[in-house]
Amino acid sequence: MASITYDKATRQYPGSDKPAVDALELQIPDGEFLVLVGPSGCGKSTSLRMLAGLEDIDGGSIWIGDRDVTQLPPRSRDIAMVFQNYALYPHMTVGQNMGFALKIAGRPASEIKQKVLDAAKLLDIEQYLDRKPKALSGGQRQRVAMGRAIVREPQVFLMDEPLSNLDAKLRVSTRTQIAALQRRLGVTTVYVTHDQVEAMTMGDRVAVLDGGILQQCDTPRALYDRPANAFVAGFIGSPAMNLVTAKLTADGAELGGARIPLDREIVAKADGDTVTLGFRPESLEVTTLADGTLPVKVDLVEELGSDAFVYGKLAETDAEGTKSNIVARVDPRTPPTMGDTLHLRVRPNELHVFSATSGARIS
Repeated sequence: MASITYDKATRQYPGSDKPAVDALELQIPDGEFLVLVGPSGCGKSTSLRMLAGLEDIDGGSIWIGDRDVTQLPPRSRDIAMVFQNYALYPHMTVGQNMGFALKIAGRPASEIKQKVLDAAKLLDIEQYLDRKPKALSGGQRQRVAMGRAIVREPQVFLMDEPLSNLDAKLRVSTRTQIAALQRRLGVTTVYVTHDQVEAMTMGDRVAVLDGGILQQCDTPRALYDRPANAFVAGFIGSPAMNLVTAKLTADGAELGGARIPLDREIVAKADGDTVTLGFRPESLEVTTLADGTLPVKVDLVEELGSDAFVYGKLAETDAEGTKSNIVARVDPRTPPTMGDTLHLRVRPNELHVFSATSGARIS
Protein backbone atom coordinates (compact mmCIF):
# COMPACT_ATOMS: atom_id res chain seq x y z
CA MET A 1 0.00 0.00 0.00
CA ALA A 2 1.17 3.53 -0.70
CA SER A 3 0.22 7.17 -0.98
CA ILE A 4 -0.40 8.87 -4.35
CA THR A 5 0.74 12.32 -5.45
CA TYR A 6 -0.28 14.25 -8.55
CA ASP A 7 2.35 16.98 -8.88
CA LYS A 8 0.97 19.49 -11.42
CA ALA A 9 0.14 16.56 -13.72
CA THR A 10 -1.07 17.74 -17.12
CA ARG A 11 -2.48 15.96 -20.16
CA GLN A 12 -3.29 17.77 -23.41
CA TYR A 13 -4.51 15.80 -26.39
CA PRO A 14 -3.12 16.65 -29.84
CA GLY A 15 -5.33 19.15 -31.65
CA SER A 16 -6.98 20.38 -28.45
CA ASP A 17 -6.65 24.04 -27.47
CA LYS A 18 -6.70 23.34 -23.73
CA PRO A 19 -5.57 20.48 -21.45
CA ALA A 20 -7.92 17.64 -20.58
CA VAL A 21 -6.25 17.71 -17.15
CA ASP A 22 -4.65 21.00 -16.20
CA ALA A 23 -1.82 21.00 -13.61
CA LEU A 24 -3.58 18.63 -11.22
CA GLU A 25 -2.18 18.85 -7.68
CA LEU A 26 -3.57 16.22 -5.37
CA GLN A 27 -2.20 14.17 -2.47
CA ILE A 28 -3.91 10.92 -1.48
CA PRO A 29 -2.71 9.41 1.82
CA ASP A 30 -2.01 5.71 2.24
CA GLY A 31 -5.25 3.73 2.69
CA GLU A 32 -7.63 6.53 1.66
CA PHE A 33 -10.68 6.05 -0.55
CA LEU A 34 -10.70 9.08 -2.86
CA VAL A 35 -13.48 9.69 -5.37
CA LEU A 36 -12.96 11.77 -8.52
CA VAL A 37 -16.29 13.26 -9.59
CA GLY A 38 -17.50 15.75 -12.15
CA PRO A 39 -19.60 16.11 -15.32
CA SER A 40 -18.76 14.33 -18.58
CA GLY A 41 -15.53 15.61 -20.09
CA CYS A 42 -14.20 17.10 -16.85
CA GLY A 43 -10.99 15.02 -16.90
CA LYS A 44 -11.72 12.52 -14.15
CA SER A 45 -11.20 9.35 -16.23
CA THR A 46 -8.15 10.90 -17.90
CA SER A 47 -6.67 11.60 -14.44
CA LEU A 48 -7.22 7.96 -13.48
CA ARG A 49 -5.71 6.66 -16.72
CA MET A 50 -2.68 8.93 -16.22
CA LEU A 51 -2.15 7.28 -12.83
CA ALA A 52 -2.55 3.83 -14.42
CA GLY A 53 -0.03 4.63 -17.15
CA LEU A 54 -2.65 4.36 -19.91
CA GLU A 55 -2.33 8.05 -20.83
CA ASP A 56 0.86 10.01 -21.41
CA ILE A 57 1.68 12.93 -19.13
CA ASP A 58 2.64 16.16 -20.90
CA GLY A 59 3.73 18.03 -17.79
CA GLY A 60 4.32 17.49 -14.09
CA SER A 61 4.68 14.08 -12.46
CA ILE A 62 2.85 11.31 -10.61
CA TRP A 63 4.22 9.48 -7.57
CA ILE A 64 3.10 6.24 -5.94
CA GLY A 65 4.69 6.13 -2.51
CA ASP A 66 8.28 7.35 -2.89
CA ARG A 67 8.52 6.28 -6.58
CA ASP A 68 8.13 8.63 -9.52
CA VAL A 69 6.03 6.49 -11.88
CA THR A 70 5.54 9.14 -14.57
CA GLN A 71 7.57 7.24 -17.18
CA LEU A 72 6.92 3.68 -15.95
CA PRO A 73 4.72 1.30 -17.98
CA PRO A 74 1.45 0.15 -16.35
CA ARG A 75 2.83 -3.29 -15.41
CA SER A 76 5.57 -1.68 -13.29
CA ARG A 77 3.29 0.56 -11.21
CA ASP A 78 1.85 -2.12 -8.89
CA ILE A 79 -1.75 -1.07 -9.47
CA ALA A 80 -4.93 -3.01 -10.24
CA MET A 81 -7.76 -1.50 -12.25
CA VAL A 82 -11.47 -2.31 -12.38
CA PHE A 83 -13.01 -1.13 -15.65
CA GLN A 84 -16.51 0.03 -16.50
CA ASN A 85 -17.16 -3.01 -18.72
CA TYR A 86 -15.39 -5.47 -16.32
CA ALA A 87 -13.03 -6.67 -19.13
CA LEU A 88 -13.35 -10.37 -18.27
CA TYR A 89 -12.06 -13.10 -20.60
CA PRO A 90 -15.21 -14.82 -21.94
CA HIS A 91 -13.51 -18.18 -22.60
CA MET A 92 -12.17 -18.50 -19.03
CA THR A 93 -14.03 -19.49 -15.89
CA VAL A 94 -14.44 -17.06 -13.00
CA GLY A 95 -11.56 -18.72 -11.13
CA GLN A 96 -9.29 -18.58 -14.18
CA ASN A 97 -10.15 -14.90 -14.73
CA MET A 98 -9.33 -14.05 -11.12
CA GLY A 99 -6.04 -15.92 -11.11
CA PHE A 100 -4.83 -15.06 -14.62
CA ALA A 101 -2.49 -12.22 -13.60
CA LEU A 102 -0.84 -14.47 -10.99
CA LYS A 103 -0.45 -17.23 -13.58
CA ILE A 104 1.29 -14.84 -15.99
CA ALA A 105 3.55 -13.77 -13.13
CA GLY A 106 4.63 -17.40 -12.69
CA ARG A 107 3.14 -17.98 -9.24
CA PRO A 108 2.71 -21.63 -8.08
CA ALA A 109 -0.67 -23.19 -8.87
CA SER A 110 -1.34 -23.93 -5.19
CA GLU A 111 -0.77 -20.27 -4.26
CA ILE A 112 -3.04 -19.06 -7.08
CA LYS A 113 -5.81 -21.44 -6.03
CA GLN A 114 -5.64 -20.32 -2.40
CA LYS A 115 -5.63 -16.59 -3.22
CA VAL A 116 -8.53 -16.97 -5.65
CA LEU A 117 -10.49 -18.92 -3.02
CA ASP A 118 -9.77 -16.31 -0.33
CA ALA A 119 -10.91 -13.49 -2.60
CA ALA A 120 -14.01 -15.43 -3.65
CA LYS A 121 -14.97 -15.94 0.01
CA LEU A 122 -14.47 -12.24 0.66
CA LEU A 123 -16.80 -11.36 -2.22
CA ASP A 124 -19.26 -14.24 -1.72
CA ILE A 125 -18.73 -15.69 -5.20
CA GLU A 126 -17.30 -19.12 -4.26
CA GLN A 127 -20.21 -20.90 -5.97
CA TYR A 128 -19.43 -19.20 -9.30
CA LEU A 129 -15.74 -20.11 -9.64
CA ASP A 130 -16.42 -22.74 -12.33
CA ARG A 131 -18.83 -20.63 -14.37
CA LYS A 132 -18.07 -18.55 -17.46
CA PRO A 133 -18.76 -14.78 -17.32
CA LYS A 134 -21.73 -15.07 -19.71
CA ALA A 135 -23.56 -17.12 -17.06
CA LEU A 136 -23.31 -14.30 -14.49
CA SER A 137 -25.38 -11.19 -13.83
CA GLY A 138 -23.89 -7.71 -14.08
CA GLY A 139 -23.42 -7.48 -10.32
CA GLN A 140 -21.69 -10.87 -10.20
CA ARG A 141 -19.35 -9.92 -13.05
CA GLN A 142 -18.49 -6.74 -11.20
CA ARG A 143 -17.51 -8.77 -8.13
CA VAL A 144 -15.36 -11.04 -10.30
CA ALA A 145 -13.54 -7.98 -11.65
CA MET A 146 -13.04 -6.83 -8.05
CA GLY A 147 -11.75 -10.28 -7.12
CA ARG A 148 -9.24 -10.23 -9.97
CA ALA A 149 -7.89 -6.95 -8.58
CA ILE A 150 -7.80 -8.22 -4.98
CA VAL A 151 -5.78 -11.39 -5.65
CA ARG A 152 -2.91 -9.30 -7.03
CA GLU A 153 -2.53 -7.51 -3.67
CA PRO A 154 -1.54 -4.21 -5.36
CA GLN A 155 -0.48 -0.97 -3.69
CA VAL A 156 -3.35 0.90 -5.34
CA PHE A 157 -6.86 0.08 -6.60
CA LEU A 158 -8.19 2.13 -9.54
CA MET A 159 -11.90 1.95 -10.39
CA ASP A 160 -13.37 3.62 -13.48
CA GLU A 161 -17.16 3.87 -13.04
CA PRO A 162 -17.49 0.15 -12.17
CA LEU A 163 -21.20 0.45 -11.27
CA SER A 164 -22.46 2.32 -14.33
CA ASN A 165 -23.79 -0.84 -16.02
CA LEU A 166 -25.87 -1.92 -13.01
CA ASP A 167 -29.52 -1.11 -12.32
CA ALA A 168 -30.35 1.51 -9.69
CA LYS A 169 -31.14 -0.87 -6.80
CA LEU A 170 -28.05 -3.01 -7.39
CA ARG A 171 -25.84 0.10 -7.59
CA VAL A 172 -26.90 1.12 -4.08
CA SER A 173 -26.14 -2.27 -2.52
CA THR A 174 -22.89 -2.78 -4.48
CA ARG A 175 -21.43 0.64 -3.67
CA THR A 176 -21.94 -0.18 0.02
CA GLN A 177 -20.09 -3.48 -0.45
CA ILE A 178 -17.19 -1.80 -2.29
CA ALA A 179 -16.78 0.90 0.37
CA ALA A 180 -16.88 -1.68 3.19
CA LEU A 181 -14.43 -3.95 1.35
CA GLN A 182 -11.95 -1.11 0.78
CA ARG A 183 -11.98 -0.18 4.46
CA ARG A 184 -11.45 -3.83 5.37
CA LEU A 185 -8.49 -4.24 2.99
CA GLY A 186 -7.05 -0.77 3.67
CA VAL A 187 -5.74 -0.38 0.09
CA THR A 188 -5.41 3.13 -1.32
CA THR A 189 -8.24 3.51 -3.82
CA VAL A 190 -9.05 6.08 -6.51
CA TYR A 191 -12.63 5.77 -7.74
CA VAL A 192 -14.11 7.65 -10.71
CA THR A 193 -17.82 8.39 -11.05
CA HIS A 194 -20.14 11.01 -12.55
CA ASP A 195 -22.75 10.26 -9.87
CA GLN A 196 -22.33 12.77 -7.03
CA VAL A 197 -24.57 10.71 -4.69
CA GLU A 198 -22.22 7.76 -5.23
CA ALA A 199 -19.25 10.03 -4.53
CA MET A 200 -20.73 11.44 -1.32
CA THR A 201 -21.66 8.05 0.12
CA MET A 202 -18.42 6.20 -0.70
CA GLY A 203 -15.41 8.49 -0.42
CA ASP A 204 -13.28 9.47 2.56
CA ARG A 205 -12.65 12.57 0.45
CA VAL A 206 -14.13 13.73 -2.83
CA ALA A 207 -12.25 15.66 -5.53
CA VAL A 208 -14.53 17.71 -7.81
CA LEU A 209 -13.20 18.46 -11.31
CA ASP A 210 -14.53 20.73 -14.04
CA GLY A 211 -12.89 21.54 -17.35
CA GLY A 212 -9.76 19.62 -16.35
CA ILE A 213 -9.24 21.78 -13.25
CA LEU A 214 -9.56 20.63 -9.64
CA GLN A 215 -12.29 22.76 -8.06
CA GLN A 216 -12.20 21.41 -4.50
CA CYS A 217 -11.08 18.31 -2.62
CA ASP A 218 -12.49 17.72 0.85
CA THR A 219 -14.68 15.44 2.94
CA PRO A 220 -18.25 14.95 1.71
CA ARG A 221 -19.62 16.98 4.64
CA ALA A 222 -17.24 19.88 4.01
CA LEU A 223 -18.13 19.95 0.30
CA TYR A 224 -21.81 20.08 1.19
CA ASP A 225 -21.56 22.68 3.96
CA ARG A 226 -18.83 24.93 2.56
CA PRO A 227 -18.48 24.61 -1.22
CA ALA A 228 -15.48 26.56 -2.54
CA ASN A 229 -17.34 28.00 -5.50
CA ALA A 230 -20.69 28.10 -7.27
CA PHE A 231 -19.83 25.12 -9.48
CA VAL A 232 -19.21 22.80 -6.52
CA ALA A 233 -22.29 24.19 -4.77
CA GLY A 234 -24.48 23.39 -7.77
CA PHE A 235 -22.92 19.99 -8.47
CA ILE A 236 -22.87 18.50 -4.97
CA GLY A 237 -26.26 17.71 -3.50
CA SER A 238 -29.46 16.12 -4.80
CA PRO A 239 -31.56 18.06 -5.61
CA ALA A 240 -28.94 20.68 -6.40
CA MET A 241 -28.45 23.90 -4.48
CA ASN A 242 -30.54 26.85 -5.66
CA LEU A 243 -28.24 29.47 -7.23
CA VAL A 244 -29.72 32.88 -8.07
CA THR A 245 -28.26 36.30 -8.91
CA ALA A 246 -29.25 39.10 -6.53
CA LYS A 247 -28.63 42.85 -6.55
CA LEU A 248 -26.57 44.19 -3.65
CA THR A 249 -27.96 46.86 -1.34
CA ALA A 250 -26.32 48.79 1.49
CA ASP A 251 -27.01 46.06 4.06
CA GLY A 252 -27.64 42.96 2.01
CA ALA A 253 -29.18 41.83 -1.25
CA GLU A 254 -32.52 42.12 -2.98
CA LEU A 255 -34.07 39.04 -4.55
CA GLY A 256 -37.57 38.59 -5.93
CA GLY A 257 -38.85 41.59 -3.98
CA ALA A 258 -37.38 40.25 -0.70
CA ARG A 259 -34.49 41.79 1.22
CA ILE A 260 -31.83 39.26 2.17
CA PRO A 261 -29.62 40.55 5.02
CA LEU A 262 -25.87 39.97 4.53
CA ASP A 263 -22.85 40.65 6.71
CA ARG A 264 -21.24 43.97 5.83
CA GLU A 265 -17.88 42.26 5.28
CA ILE A 266 -19.45 40.07 2.61
CA VAL A 267 -20.99 43.09 0.89
CA ALA A 268 -17.58 44.82 0.97
CA LYS A 269 -15.82 41.82 -0.59
CA ALA A 270 -18.24 41.53 -3.52
CA ASP A 271 -16.76 42.45 -6.90
CA GLY A 272 -19.61 44.38 -8.47
CA ASP A 273 -23.20 45.28 -7.67
CA THR A 274 -24.51 41.69 -7.81
CA VAL A 275 -23.75 38.41 -6.05
CA THR A 276 -24.81 34.79 -6.51
CA LEU A 277 -26.84 33.53 -3.57
CA GLY A 278 -27.01 29.82 -2.85
CA PHE A 279 -29.43 27.96 -0.60
CA ARG A 280 -30.26 24.28 -0.48
CA PRO A 281 -33.85 22.97 -0.81
CA GLU A 282 -33.89 21.97 2.86
CA SER A 283 -32.71 25.47 3.88
CA LEU A 284 -36.03 26.98 2.78
CA GLU A 285 -39.02 27.10 5.10
CA VAL A 286 -42.61 27.82 4.17
CA THR A 287 -44.20 30.76 5.97
CA THR A 288 -47.59 32.48 5.88
CA LEU A 289 -45.98 35.92 5.92
CA ALA A 290 -45.63 37.67 2.58
CA ASP A 291 -43.27 40.47 3.63
CA GLY A 292 -39.56 39.77 3.21
CA THR A 293 -40.11 36.30 1.74
CA LEU A 294 -39.55 34.71 -1.66
CA PRO A 295 -42.85 34.14 -3.52
CA VAL A 296 -42.58 30.98 -5.63
CA LYS A 297 -45.25 29.68 -7.98
CA VAL A 298 -45.43 25.86 -7.87
CA ASP A 299 -44.89 24.10 -11.22
CA LEU A 300 -44.38 20.55 -9.95
CA VAL A 301 -44.56 18.60 -6.70
CA GLU A 302 -42.31 15.55 -6.47
CA GLU A 303 -43.56 13.21 -3.72
CA LEU A 304 -41.02 10.59 -2.59
CA GLY A 305 -42.78 9.20 0.48
CA SER A 306 -40.44 10.37 3.23
CA ASP A 307 -39.77 13.64 1.38
CA ALA A 308 -41.50 16.02 -0.99
CA PHE A 309 -39.87 18.61 -3.24
CA VAL A 310 -41.51 21.61 -4.85
CA TYR A 311 -40.22 22.90 -8.20
CA GLY A 312 -41.25 26.39 -9.19
CA LYS A 313 -40.19 29.87 -10.27
CA LEU A 314 -39.76 33.13 -8.41
CA ALA A 315 -42.83 35.27 -8.91
CA GLU A 316 -40.57 38.28 -9.53
CA THR A 317 -37.41 38.60 -11.62
CA ASP A 318 -33.88 38.40 -10.21
CA ALA A 319 -30.94 40.72 -10.93
CA GLU A 320 -30.53 39.16 -14.40
CA GLY A 321 -34.15 39.88 -15.31
CA THR A 322 -35.24 36.24 -15.24
CA LYS A 323 -37.59 34.31 -12.99
CA SER A 324 -35.19 31.86 -11.36
CA ASN A 325 -36.07 28.20 -10.86
CA ILE A 326 -36.37 27.27 -7.19
CA VAL A 327 -36.48 23.85 -5.51
CA ALA A 328 -37.70 23.55 -1.91
CA ARG A 329 -38.21 20.63 0.41
CA VAL A 330 -41.67 20.70 2.01
CA ASP A 331 -43.68 18.60 4.48
CA PRO A 332 -44.53 15.36 2.61
CA ARG A 333 -47.75 14.97 4.64
CA THR A 334 -49.19 18.31 3.48
CA PRO A 335 -47.62 19.10 0.10
CA PRO A 336 -48.91 22.06 -1.94
CA THR A 337 -50.59 21.64 -5.32
CA MET A 338 -49.57 22.85 -8.76
CA GLY A 339 -50.35 26.52 -9.29
CA ASP A 340 -50.08 27.46 -5.61
CA THR A 341 -47.82 30.34 -4.57
CA LEU A 342 -45.55 29.59 -1.61
CA HIS A 343 -43.79 32.19 0.50
CA LEU A 344 -40.35 30.89 1.38
CA ARG A 345 -37.68 32.14 3.75
CA VAL A 346 -34.03 31.07 3.89
CA ARG A 347 -33.17 29.76 7.33
CA PRO A 348 -30.57 31.81 9.26
CA ASN A 349 -26.92 30.83 8.71
CA GLU A 350 -27.82 28.55 5.77
CA LEU A 351 -27.18 31.06 3.00
CA HIS A 352 -24.09 30.79 0.74
CA VAL A 353 -22.70 33.81 -1.11
CA PHE A 354 -20.53 33.60 -4.25
CA SER A 355 -18.96 36.13 -6.57
CA ALA A 356 -21.22 36.77 -9.56
CA THR A 357 -18.16 37.03 -11.86
CA SER A 358 -15.65 34.40 -10.69
CA GLY A 359 -18.05 32.10 -8.81
CA ALA A 360 -15.66 31.96 -5.83
CA ARG A 361 -17.10 31.72 -2.34
CA ILE A 362 -17.33 34.98 -0.39
CA SER A 363 -16.91 34.23 3.30
